[in-house]
Amino acid sequence: MEANEKEKEHECCAFHYSFPFGRLGMIDKARWHFTKAEHLQHPDPTGWRKLQEVDMHVSKSTAARKIGDWKTEKARDLDPGNAEIGMTLNNVKLVAGARAQGNKLFTAAKFSDASIAYGEGLKYDPFNSVLYCNRAACWSILDRWSKAVDDCNAALRIRPNYTKALLRRAASYAKLERWVDCVRDYEVLRKELPGDKEVAEALFHAQVALKATRGEDVSNMKFGGEVEIVTNAEQLHAATGSPGVFVVYFMSTMNQQCTQITPSVNALCTECPSVNFLKVNVDNSPMVAKAENVRIVPTFKIYKDGVKVKEMICPSLQVLRYSVRHYSVCSA
Repeated sequence: MEANEKEKEHECCAFHYSFPFGRLGMIDKARWHFTKAEHLQHPDPTGWRKLQEVDMHVSKSTAARKIGDWKTEKARDLDPGNAEIGMTLNNVKLVAGARAQGNKLFTAAKFSDASIAYGEGLKYDPFNSVLYCNRAACWSILDRWSKAVDDCNAALRIRPNYTKALLRRAASYAKLERWVDCVRDYEVLRKELPGDKEVAEALFHAQVALKATRGEDVSNMKFGGEVEIVTNAEQLHAATGSPGVFVVYFMSTMNQQCTQITPSVNALCTECPSVNFLKVNVDNSPMVAKAENVRIVPTFKIYKDGVKVKEMICPSLQVLRYSVRHYSVCSA
């Protein structure tokens, strides 16, 4: 008797568990529970029909709303009676029209009118990062830098990795002389676009401006400097005792590891224009190496404002890059 009651209890649980899963769109789980119930009791055609209806609806919705492949026209064909899809289709058309109109006005140099057109599109799609970024371009040309920053902020909240919006915000910060914010944005951009010379130069000028506002000497800072060769201890001490960040690279022409890492040092010199790079060839200047107690190459010493802050012996390229960029950021 007790076994029969337990069996009925299992039947009831398995059968009723199928419907909540179905309503949640978890069709596979619903089907599993329903099949289990069917093995324990007589089939229920009505239940199966309801489950199949839900399955069909979920399949349509999934097909219509695939991430990255949202086609409203196609979704309407899949479910022509769906009012939500119809409304979405209408909004998509209105947004597309506003964007096209804004682009047309922008091309015609009617930047104020273009900003209004982009704003109309945002009424129908307030989460459209492209419209915010396009309107920010209008504000920039109209010298309304604060508004440009606001729209770039909105675009980046929606799409954090939106490079174009970050570029426009960094440029707007520069116009507003908000150098801390400007340097921060260009530092991010430098990591995203390591080979972009315009970004590197913009970062350099922002760093120079920031240093100037802090009362630091920027008279000797030059963009895109090459690695400077040091041949005597006096020259080395004069350089590393100056304000700023200096990376001293002790190397040997005959050393294979130095041969491998030298191109990366030259690249870092370009990537980090606010950092001064010095090179000591220990073959040609052994007395400098002896005075600096350098016995193994490659050795790197980093100085900041006259103080040695780091020394690395035979570092990996990853460690070298991280250290140089770290002190480059700290110097800003």
